[in-house]
Amino acid sequence: MGYLLGIDVGTSSVKSLLMDEDGTVAGIAQKEYDMIKPRQSWAEQEMEQLWEATAWTLRSLMAQCPQAREGISGISYSGQMHGLVMLDKEGKEVRNTIIWADQRSSKAIDRIYEIVPREEYESVTLNALSTGFLVSSLVWVRDQEPENYERIHKVMLPKDYIRFRMCGELGTDMSDASSTVIFDTAARQWAWDLIRRIGLEESFFVTCHESSEIAGTVSEACARETGLPEGVPIAYGGGDTLVQALGNGMTRPGMAISNIGTASQLVTISKRPVYDKDFRTNTFCHVDGRRWLLMGANLSGGVSLKWLKNNVLAMESYEAMTDLAEQSLPGSDGLFFLPYLSGERTPWNDPNARGIYFGLGLKHERADMIRAAMEGIIYAQKCSLEIFREMGLSFERVIASGGGANSRVFRQIIADQFGCEVVTNLVKEQGCVGAAILAGVGVGVFSDYEEACSRIVRFGDEVTEPNASNHKLYEERFQVFARLYPSNRELFALL
Repeated sequence: MGYLLGIDVGTSSVKSLLMDEDGTVAGIAQKEYDMIKPRQSWAEQEMEQLWEATAWTLRSLMAQCPQAREGISGISYSGQMHGLVMLDKEGKEVRNTIIWADQRSSKAIDRIYEIVPREEYESVTLNALSTGFLVSSLVWVRDQEPENYERIHKVMLPKDYIRFRMCGELGTDMSDASSTVIFDTAARQWAWDLIRRIGLEESFFVTCHESSEIAGTVSEACARETGLPEGVPIAYGGGDTLVQALGNGMTRPGMAISNIGTASQLVTISKRPVYDKDFRTNTFCHVDGRRWLLMGANLSGGVSLKWLKNNVLAMESYEAMTDLAEQSLPGSDGLFFLPYLSGERTPWNDPNARGIYFGLGLKHERADMIRAAMEGIIYAQKCSLEIFREMGLSFERVIASGGGANSRVFRQIIADQFGCEVVTNLVKEQGCVGAAILAGVGVGVFSDYEEACSRIVRFGDEVTEPNASNHKLYEERFQVFARLYPSNRELFALL
Protein backbone atom coordinates (compact mmCIF):
# COMPACT_ATOMS: atom_id res chain seq x y z
CA MET A 1 0.00 0.00 0.00
CA GLY A 2 1.23 3.47 -0.87
CA TYR A 3 1.38 6.60 1.27
CA LEU A 4 0.09 10.16 0.86
CA LEU A 5 1.78 13.24 2.30
CA GLY A 6 -0.24 16.25 3.47
CA ILE A 7 1.50 19.50 4.45
CA ASP A 8 -0.41 22.16 6.41
CA VAL A 9 1.33 25.55 6.17
CA GLY A 10 -0.30 27.46 9.02
CA THR A 11 0.16 30.83 10.69
CA SER A 12 1.89 29.54 13.81
CA SER A 13 3.39 26.27 12.57
CA VAL A 14 3.77 23.86 9.71
CA LYS A 15 2.62 20.26 10.11
CA SER A 16 3.45 17.38 7.79
CA LEU A 17 1.54 14.11 7.96
CA LEU A 18 2.13 10.79 6.24
CA MET A 19 -0.80 8.38 5.99
CA ASP A 20 -1.63 5.24 4.05
CA GLU A 21 -4.46 5.07 1.53
CA ASP A 22 -6.97 3.98 4.20
CA GLY A 23 -6.19 6.94 6.44
CA THR A 24 -3.92 5.26 8.98
CA VAL A 25 -1.36 7.84 10.09
CA ALA A 26 2.23 6.63 9.81
CA GLY A 27 3.82 9.77 11.21
CA ILE A 28 3.45 13.48 11.84
CA ALA A 29 5.92 16.29 12.47
CA GLN A 30 5.39 19.91 13.45
CA LYS A 31 7.60 22.99 13.60
CA GLU A 32 6.45 26.29 15.10
CA TYR A 33 7.28 29.87 14.15
CA ASP A 34 5.95 33.34 14.90
CA MET A 35 4.41 36.30 13.16
CA ILE A 36 6.61 39.34 12.60
CA LYS A 37 4.99 42.52 13.98
CA PRO A 38 6.95 45.59 12.73
CA ARG A 39 4.04 47.71 14.00
CA GLN A 40 1.04 46.98 16.17
CA SER A 41 -1.40 46.63 13.26
CA TRP A 42 1.00 44.88 10.87
CA ALA A 43 1.48 41.12 10.50
CA GLU A 44 4.20 39.58 8.34
CA GLN A 45 6.14 36.36 7.90
CA GLU A 46 9.35 35.44 6.12
CA MET A 47 8.73 32.65 3.62
CA GLU A 48 12.29 31.37 3.91
CA GLN A 49 11.62 30.67 7.58
CA LEU A 50 8.42 28.81 6.68
CA TRP A 51 10.31 26.82 4.07
CA GLU A 52 13.03 25.87 6.54
CA ALA A 53 10.35 24.75 9.00
CA THR A 54 8.64 22.70 6.28
CA ALA A 55 11.91 21.06 5.25
CA TRP A 56 12.59 20.21 8.91
CA THR A 57 9.22 18.47 9.29
CA LEU A 58 9.83 16.47 6.12
CA ARG A 59 13.27 15.35 7.24
CA SER A 60 11.75 14.40 10.57
CA LEU A 61 9.01 12.38 8.87
CA MET A 62 11.47 10.54 6.68
CA ALA A 63 13.48 9.65 9.80
CA GLN A 64 10.32 8.50 11.60
CA CYS A 65 9.00 6.42 8.70
CA PRO A 66 11.93 5.10 6.63
CA GLN A 67 9.81 2.14 5.51
CA ALA A 68 7.28 4.50 3.89
CA ARG A 69 9.74 6.74 2.03
CA GLU A 70 9.76 4.90 -1.29
CA GLY A 71 6.00 4.32 -1.15
CA ILE A 72 4.93 7.97 -1.23
CA SER A 73 2.62 8.33 -4.22
CA GLY A 74 1.53 11.96 -3.89
CA ILE A 75 1.93 15.23 -1.95
CA SER A 76 -0.32 18.26 -1.48
CA TYR A 77 -0.99 21.24 0.78
CA SER A 78 -3.32 23.12 3.04
CA GLY A 79 -2.23 26.73 3.49
CA GLN A 80 -3.03 29.89 5.42
CA MET A 81 -5.15 32.02 3.12
CA HIS A 82 -5.14 35.60 1.76
CA GLY A 83 -1.45 36.47 2.29
CA LEU A 84 0.66 38.32 -0.29
CA VAL A 85 3.91 36.57 -1.29
CA MET A 86 5.99 38.64 -3.76
CA LEU A 87 8.85 37.10 -5.72
CA ASP A 88 11.41 38.75 -7.99
CA LYS A 89 12.68 37.29 -11.27
CA GLU A 90 15.19 35.13 -9.38
CA GLY A 91 12.42 33.58 -7.28
CA LYS A 92 13.52 35.45 -4.14
CA GLU A 93 11.19 37.27 -1.75
CA VAL A 94 10.90 40.98 -2.56
CA ARG A 95 9.97 41.67 1.08
CA ASN A 96 8.34 39.82 3.96
CA THR A 97 4.96 38.33 3.16
CA ILE A 98 1.99 40.40 4.35
CA ILE A 99 -0.34 37.83 5.91
CA TRP A 100 -4.06 37.61 6.60
CA ALA A 101 -3.89 39.20 10.08
CA ASP A 102 -2.40 42.46 8.75
CA GLN A 103 -4.52 45.61 9.05
CA ARG A 104 -2.46 48.28 7.25
CA SER A 105 -4.42 48.43 3.98
CA SER A 106 -7.68 50.23 4.89
CA LYS A 107 -6.80 53.24 2.70
CA ALA A 108 -5.80 50.91 -0.15
CA ILE A 109 -9.29 49.38 0.01
CA ASP A 110 -10.83 52.86 -0.19
CA ARG A 111 -8.63 53.55 -3.22
CA ILE A 112 -9.80 50.37 -4.97
CA TYR A 113 -13.46 51.23 -4.39
CA GLU A 114 -12.85 54.73 -5.76
CA ILE A 115 -11.73 53.16 -9.04
CA VAL A 116 -14.30 50.35 -9.18
CA PRO A 117 -17.56 51.05 -7.32
CA ARG A 118 -17.99 48.69 -4.42
CA GLU A 119 -21.23 47.13 -5.66
CA GLU A 120 -19.70 46.37 -9.06
CA TYR A 121 -16.51 44.98 -7.53
CA GLU A 122 -18.33 42.67 -5.16
CA SER A 123 -20.67 41.39 -7.88
CA VAL A 124 -17.60 39.83 -9.54
CA THR A 125 -15.58 38.65 -6.57
CA LEU A 126 -18.66 37.71 -4.44
CA ASN A 127 -16.68 39.04 -1.48
CA ALA A 128 -16.00 42.35 0.21
CA LEU A 129 -12.41 43.50 0.48
CA SER A 130 -10.69 43.23 3.83
CA THR A 131 -7.30 44.19 5.18
CA GLY A 132 -4.83 41.34 4.92
CA PHE A 133 -6.21 40.12 1.56
CA LEU A 134 -3.67 39.78 -1.25
CA VAL A 135 -5.10 42.51 -3.49
CA SER A 136 -5.49 45.02 -0.64
CA SER A 137 -1.90 44.42 0.45
CA LEU A 138 -0.62 44.57 -3.14
CA VAL A 139 -2.18 48.00 -3.72
CA TRP A 140 -0.68 49.13 -0.40
CA VAL A 141 2.79 48.02 -1.57
CA ARG A 142 2.30 49.82 -4.89
CA ASP A 143 1.31 53.03 -3.14
CA GLN A 144 3.64 52.95 -0.12
CA GLU A 145 6.68 50.92 -1.27
CA PRO A 146 7.03 51.62 -5.01
CA GLU A 147 10.64 50.41 -5.02
CA ASN A 148 9.46 46.98 -3.86
CA TYR A 149 6.52 46.99 -6.26
CA GLU A 150 8.90 47.55 -9.19
CA ARG A 151 10.83 44.41 -8.24
CA ILE A 152 7.78 42.11 -8.27
CA HIS A 153 7.76 39.35 -10.89
CA LYS A 154 5.00 37.13 -9.50
CA VAL A 155 2.56 37.13 -6.57
CA MET A 156 1.05 34.09 -4.88
CA LEU A 157 -0.24 32.69 -1.58
CA PRO A 158 2.00 31.29 1.20
CA LYS A 159 1.54 27.59 0.48
CA ASP A 160 2.24 28.28 -3.22
CA TYR A 161 5.73 29.41 -2.25
CA ILE A 162 6.35 26.18 -0.35
CA ARG A 163 5.18 24.18 -3.37
CA PHE A 164 7.45 26.28 -5.62
CA ARG A 165 10.40 25.35 -3.41
CA MET A 166 9.48 21.68 -3.70
CA CYS A 167 8.85 21.36 -7.44
CA GLY A 168 10.02 24.64 -9.02
CA GLU A 169 6.64 25.40 -10.63
CA LEU A 170 4.74 28.67 -10.08
CA GLY A 171 0.95 28.59 -9.79
CA THR A 172 -2.00 28.58 -7.44
CA ASP A 173 -5.38 26.91 -7.05
CA MET A 174 -8.98 28.14 -7.32
CA SER A 175 -9.74 28.02 -3.60
CA ASP A 176 -6.75 30.11 -2.51
CA ALA A 177 -7.03 32.40 -5.55
CA SER A 178 -10.65 33.22 -4.73
CA SER A 179 -9.50 34.32 -1.26
CA THR A 180 -7.33 37.05 -2.84
CA VAL A 181 -10.59 38.88 -3.74
CA ILE A 182 -9.30 39.81 -7.17
CA PHE A 183 -10.93 36.68 -8.60
CA ASP A 184 -14.12 35.96 -10.55
CA THR A 185 -15.45 33.43 -8.06
CA ALA A 186 -18.41 32.20 -10.10
CA ALA A 187 -16.36 31.78 -13.28
CA ARG A 188 -13.34 30.37 -11.37
CA GLN A 189 -10.72 32.61 -13.02
CA TRP A 190 -8.76 35.77 -12.28
CA ALA A 191 -10.88 38.93 -12.50
CA TRP A 192 -8.81 40.31 -15.37
CA ASP A 193 -11.00 43.35 -15.96
CA LEU A 194 -10.69 44.41 -12.31
CA ILE A 195 -6.93 43.79 -12.38
CA ARG A 196 -6.55 46.08 -15.39
CA ARG A 197 -8.80 48.82 -14.03
CA ILE A 198 -7.05 48.93 -10.67
CA GLY A 199 -3.78 49.28 -12.59
CA LEU A 200 -2.07 46.09 -11.49
CA GLU A 201 0.22 44.16 -13.84
CA GLU A 202 -1.52 41.11 -15.32
CA SER A 203 1.83 39.37 -15.52
CA PHE A 204 2.06 39.28 -11.72
CA PHE A 205 -0.69 36.68 -11.46
CA VAL A 206 0.30 33.03 -11.70
CA THR A 207 -1.71 30.38 -13.54
CA CYS A 208 -4.70 29.00 -11.64
CA HIS A 209 -5.71 25.33 -11.36
CA GLU A 210 -8.06 23.03 -9.48
CA SER A 211 -6.66 21.83 -6.18
CA SER A 212 -6.03 18.19 -7.10
CA GLU A 213 -4.31 18.95 -10.41
CA ILE A 214 -0.65 17.95 -10.52
CA ALA A 215 1.72 20.93 -10.48
CA GLY A 216 5.02 19.05 -10.82
CA THR A 217 7.22 16.58 -9.00
CA VAL A 218 9.71 16.69 -6.14
CA SER A 219 12.86 18.31 -7.53
CA GLU A 220 16.43 17.18 -7.01
CA ALA A 221 17.10 20.23 -4.82
CA CYS A 222 14.03 19.52 -2.68
CA ALA A 223 15.02 15.87 -2.31
CA ARG A 224 18.43 16.94 -1.01
CA GLU A 225 16.94 19.36 1.53
CA THR A 226 14.07 17.19 2.78
CA GLY A 227 14.99 13.54 2.29
CA LEU A 228 11.93 13.01 0.07
CA PRO A 229 12.40 10.80 -2.98
CA GLU A 230 12.84 12.75 -6.19
CA GLY A 231 9.99 12.62 -8.71
CA VAL A 232 6.97 12.25 -6.40
CA PRO A 233 3.91 14.01 -7.93
CA ILE A 234 2.76 17.20 -6.19
CA ALA A 235 -0.82 18.54 -6.40
CA TYR A 236 -1.57 22.26 -6.15
CA GLY A 237 -3.39 22.10 -2.80
CA GLY A 238 -5.82 24.62 -1.35
CA GLY A 239 -6.68 27.23 1.25
CA ASP A 240 -6.67 25.86 4.78
CA THR A 241 -10.34 26.42 5.59
CA LEU A 242 -11.42 24.60 2.45
CA VAL A 243 -8.92 21.77 2.77
CA GLN A 244 -9.83 21.32 6.42
CA ALA A 245 -13.49 21.07 5.36
CA LEU A 246 -12.49 18.23 3.05
CA GLY A 247 -10.51 16.56 5.83
CA ASN A 248 -13.69 16.70 7.90
CA GLY A 249 -15.63 14.90 5.19
CA MET A 250 -17.67 17.90 4.10
CA THR A 251 -18.32 17.10 0.44
CA ARG A 252 -22.02 18.00 0.17
CA PRO A 253 -24.47 20.66 1.37
CA GLY A 254 -26.39 20.22 4.64
CA MET A 255 -23.36 20.13 6.93
CA ALA A 256 -21.40 22.86 8.70
CA ILE A 257 -18.06 23.09 10.46
CA SER A 258 -17.31 25.17 13.51
CA ASN A 259 -13.55 25.56 13.48
CA ILE A 260 -11.73 27.09 16.42
CA GLY A 261 -8.05 27.56 15.74
CA THR A 262 -6.02 30.76 16.10
CA ALA A 263 -8.89 32.43 14.28
CA SER A 264 -12.30 30.78 13.99
CA GLN A 265 -14.66 30.09 11.13
CA LEU A 266 -18.12 28.73 10.47
CA VAL A 267 -18.32 27.13 7.04
CA THR A 268 -20.77 25.27 4.85
CA ILE A 269 -20.90 24.42 1.15
CA SER A 270 -23.25 24.94 -1.76
CA LYS A 271 -23.69 23.56 -5.27
CA ARG A 272 -23.99 27.14 -6.54
CA PRO A 273 -21.91 30.29 -5.98
CA VAL A 274 -24.45 31.84 -3.59
CA TYR A 275 -23.43 34.82 -1.49
CA ASP A 276 -24.69 37.17 1.19
CA LYS A 277 -26.21 40.26 -0.43
CA ASP A 278 -24.50 42.45 2.19
CA PHE A 279 -21.15 40.62 1.78
CA ARG A 280 -20.76 39.97 5.48
CA THR A 281 -19.55 36.43 4.78
CA ASN A 282 -17.19 35.04 2.14
CA THR A 283 -17.93 32.81 -0.84
CA PHE A 284 -14.86 30.96 -2.11
CA CYS A 285 -14.28 28.24 -4.69
CA HIS A 286 -14.22 24.89 -2.93
CA VAL A 287 -11.38 22.45 -3.60
CA ASP A 288 -14.03 20.34 -5.34
CA GLY A 289 -14.59 22.10 -8.66
CA ARG A 290 -18.34 21.44 -8.46
CA ARG A 291 -18.82 23.26 -5.15
CA TRP A 292 -18.42 26.62 -3.43
CA LEU A 293 -17.69 27.20 0.24
CA LEU A 294 -19.36 29.86 2.34
CA MET A 295 -17.44 31.12 5.34
CA GLY A 296 -17.95 33.46 8.21
CA ALA A 297 -14.51 34.43 9.52
CA ASN A 298 -13.65 35.69 12.99
CA LEU A 299 -10.10 36.93 13.52
CA SER A 300 -9.78 36.09 17.22
CA GLY A 301 -10.80 32.54 18.00
CA GLY A 302 -8.50 30.43 20.13
CA VAL A 303 -6.06 33.33 20.30
CA SER A 304 -8.56 35.01 22.65
CA LEU A 305 -8.08 32.17 25.11
CA LYS A 306 -4.31 32.29 24.58
CA TRP A 307 -4.36 36.00 25.43
CA LEU A 308 -6.49 35.36 28.50
CA LYS A 309 -4.28 32.46 29.63
CA ASN A 310 -0.94 34.20 29.15
CA ASN A 311 -1.60 37.91 29.59
CA VAL A 312 -4.37 38.05 32.16
CA LEU A 313 -4.84 34.88 34.22
CA ALA A 314 -1.30 33.43 34.03
CA MET A 315 -2.66 29.89 33.84
CA GLU A 316 -0.55 26.93 32.77
CA SER A 317 -2.81 25.08 30.33
CA TYR A 318 -6.00 25.19 28.29
CA GLU A 319 -7.11 22.01 30.07
CA ALA A 320 -7.02 23.86 33.39
CA MET A 321 -9.03 26.69 31.82
CA THR A 322 -11.64 24.25 30.53
CA ASP A 323 -11.95 22.61 33.94
CA LEU A 324 -12.44 25.99 35.56
CA ALA A 325 -14.97 27.12 32.92
CA GLU A 326 -17.19 24.18 33.85
CA GLN A 327 -17.64 25.75 37.29
CA SER A 328 -19.44 28.70 35.68
CA LEU A 329 -23.03 28.20 34.51
CA PRO A 330 -24.23 28.88 30.95
CA GLY A 331 -24.43 32.63 30.53
CA SER A 332 -21.34 33.20 32.71
CA ASP A 333 -23.40 34.87 35.44
CA GLY A 334 -24.27 37.83 33.25
CA LEU A 335 -20.79 38.40 31.79
CA PHE A 336 -20.16 38.92 28.04
CA PHE A 337 -16.93 38.89 26.05
CA LEU A 338 -16.61 40.53 22.64
CA PRO A 339 -13.69 38.65 21.03
CA TYR A 340 -12.55 41.36 18.61
CA LEU A 341 -8.96 41.59 19.85
CA SER A 342 -7.56 41.97 16.31
CA GLY A 343 -10.42 43.70 14.57
CA GLU A 344 -13.20 41.64 13.01
CA ARG A 345 -14.39 40.35 9.65
CA THR A 346 -17.82 38.74 9.92
CA PRO A 347 -20.17 40.48 10.15
CA TRP A 348 -18.62 43.95 10.58
CA ASN A 349 -15.45 43.93 8.46
CA ASP A 350 -13.85 46.51 10.76
CA PRO A 351 -10.11 46.46 11.55
CA ASN A 352 -10.75 49.06 14.30
CA ALA A 353 -13.00 46.77 16.36
CA ARG A 354 -11.60 45.70 19.74
CA GLY A 355 -12.45 43.35 22.58
CA ILE A 356 -14.75 44.06 25.53
CA TYR A 357 -15.66 42.37 28.78
CA PHE A 358 -19.19 43.65 29.37
CA GLY A 359 -21.15 43.29 32.60
CA LEU A 360 -18.19 42.77 34.93
CA GLY A 361 -19.06 42.86 38.61
CA LEU A 362 -17.44 42.08 41.92
CA LYS A 363 -19.11 38.67 41.91
CA HIS A 364 -17.29 37.49 38.80
CA GLU A 365 -14.37 35.08 39.07
CA ARG A 366 -11.84 33.51 36.72
CA ALA A 367 -14.28 30.76 35.79
CA ASP A 368 -16.81 33.33 34.54
CA MET A 369 -14.15 35.18 32.53
CA ILE A 370 -13.03 31.97 30.84
CA ARG A 371 -16.53 30.73 30.07
CA ALA A 372 -17.58 34.19 28.82
CA ALA A 373 -14.61 34.16 26.44
CA MET A 374 -15.64 30.73 25.12
CA GLU A 375 -19.25 31.84 24.75
CA GLY A 376 -18.14 35.03 23.00
CA ILE A 377 -16.13 33.08 20.42
CA ILE A 378 -19.23 31.01 19.58
CA TYR A 379 -21.56 34.03 19.66
CA ALA A 380 -19.28 35.49 16.98
CA GLN A 381 -19.77 32.32 14.93
CA LYS A 382 -23.52 32.50 15.54
CA CYS A 383 -23.53 35.81 13.67
CA SER A 384 -22.47 33.80 10.61
CA LEU A 385 -25.07 31.12 11.35
CA GLU A 386 -27.83 33.72 11.28
CA ILE A 387 -26.57 35.07 7.93
CA PHE A 388 -26.49 31.57 6.44
CA ARG A 389 -30.07 31.04 7.59
CA GLU A 390 -31.09 34.34 5.95
CA MET A 391 -29.63 32.91 2.72
CA GLY A 392 -31.84 29.83 3.00
CA LEU A 393 -29.04 27.48 4.06
CA SER A 394 -29.71 25.00 6.84
CA PHE A 395 -28.01 22.10 8.57
CA GLU A 396 -28.86 19.74 11.40
CA ARG A 397 -25.33 18.68 12.29
CA VAL A 398 -22.20 20.67 13.05
CA ILE A 399 -18.70 19.22 12.97
CA ALA A 400 -16.48 20.71 15.69
CA SER A 401 -12.96 21.15 14.37
CA GLY A 402 -9.64 22.68 15.34
CA GLY A 403 -8.27 22.87 18.87
CA GLY A 404 -11.67 23.89 20.21
CA ALA A 405 -13.10 20.49 19.26
CA ASN A 406 -11.05 18.95 22.07
CA SER A 407 -13.00 20.91 24.71
CA ARG A 408 -16.24 19.36 25.97
CA VAL A 409 -17.27 22.86 27.14
CA PHE A 410 -16.81 24.32 23.66
CA ARG A 411 -18.76 21.44 22.08
CA GLN A 412 -21.69 21.93 24.46
CA ILE A 413 -21.69 25.71 23.94
CA ILE A 414 -21.80 25.17 20.16
CA ALA A 415 -24.68 22.71 20.47
CA ASP A 416 -26.60 24.96 22.86
CA GLN A 417 -26.12 28.20 20.91
CA PHE A 418 -26.75 26.69 17.47
CA GLY A 419 -29.50 24.27 18.49
CA CYS A 420 -27.76 21.50 16.52
CA GLU A 421 -26.07 18.26 17.41
CA VAL A 422 -22.28 18.42 17.37
CA VAL A 423 -19.90 15.64 16.32
CA THR A 424 -16.12 15.37 16.05
CA ASN A 425 -13.81 13.75 13.59
CA LEU A 426 -11.74 10.88 14.96
CA VAL A 427 -9.04 11.71 12.42
CA LYS A 428 -6.98 14.56 13.84
CA GLU A 429 -5.04 17.21 11.87
CA GLN A 430 -7.85 17.59 9.36
CA GLY A 431 -5.87 20.14 7.32
CA CYS A 432 -3.07 17.65 6.72
CA VAL A 433 -5.56 14.85 6.04
CA GLY A 434 -7.49 17.01 3.57
CA ALA A 435 -4.23 17.83 1.81
CA ALA A 436 -3.37 14.13 1.61
CA ILE A 437 -6.82 13.47 0.12
CA LEU A 438 -6.13 16.12 -2.55
CA ALA A 439 -2.90 14.31 -3.38
CA GLY A 440 -4.73 10.96 -3.53
CA VAL A 441 -7.38 12.29 -5.92
CA GLY A 442 -4.68 13.97 -8.00
CA VAL A 443 -2.67 10.78 -8.54
CA GLY A 444 -5.72 8.54 -8.97
CA VAL A 445 -5.62 6.68 -5.66
CA PHE A 446 -9.24 7.81 -5.17
CA SER A 447 -11.75 8.26 -7.98
CA ASP A 448 -13.28 11.34 -6.32
CA TYR A 449 -13.58 13.16 -3.00
CA GLU A 450 -16.62 11.16 -1.89
CA GLU A 451 -14.72 7.88 -2.20
CA ALA A 452 -11.72 9.34 -0.40
CA CYS A 453 -13.77 10.64 2.53
CA SER A 454 -15.74 7.40 2.85
CA ARG A 455 -12.44 5.53 3.25
CA ILE A 456 -10.65 7.99 5.51
CA VAL A 457 -12.98 10.23 7.55
CA ARG A 458 -14.43 8.66 10.69
CA PHE A 459 -16.65 10.37 13.25
CA GLY A 460 -16.72 9.56 16.94
CA ASP A 461 -19.69 7.83 18.59
CA GLU A 462 -20.16 10.72 21.02
CA VAL A 463 -22.81 13.21 19.87
CA THR A 464 -23.27 16.44 21.84
CA GLU A 465 -26.98 17.28 21.92
CA PRO A 466 -28.33 20.79 22.55
CA ASN A 467 -29.92 21.51 25.91
CA ALA A 468 -33.30 23.17 25.29
CA SER A 469 -33.21 25.51 28.29
CA ASN A 470 -29.61 26.55 27.54
CA HIS A 471 -30.56 27.17 23.91
CA LYS A 472 -33.39 29.48 25.02
CA LEU A 473 -31.01 31.34 27.36
CA TYR A 474 -28.40 31.79 24.62
CA GLU A 475 -31.00 32.99 22.12
CA GLU A 476 -31.96 35.75 24.56
CA ARG A 477 -28.37 36.66 25.42
CA PHE A 478 -27.32 36.70 21.77
CA GLN A 479 -29.54 39.74 21.32
CA VAL A 480 -27.31 41.59 23.80
CA PHE A 481 -24.07 40.31 22.25
CA ALA A 482 -25.23 41.40 18.78
CA ARG A 483 -25.62 45.00 20.05
CA LEU A 484 -22.19 45.32 21.70
CA TYR A 485 -20.27 46.20 18.54
CA PRO A 486 -22.84 48.62 16.99
CA SER A 487 -23.13 50.41 20.34
CA ASN A 488 -19.36 50.96 20.44
CA ARG A 489 -18.46 51.37 16.75
CA GLU A 490 -17.74 55.09 16.98
CA LEU A 491 -15.69 54.65 20.16
CA PHE A 492 -13.56 51.97 18.50
CA ALA A 493 -12.77 54.39 15.68
CA LEU A 494 -11.58 56.96 18.24
CA LEU A 495 -9.10 54.46 19.67
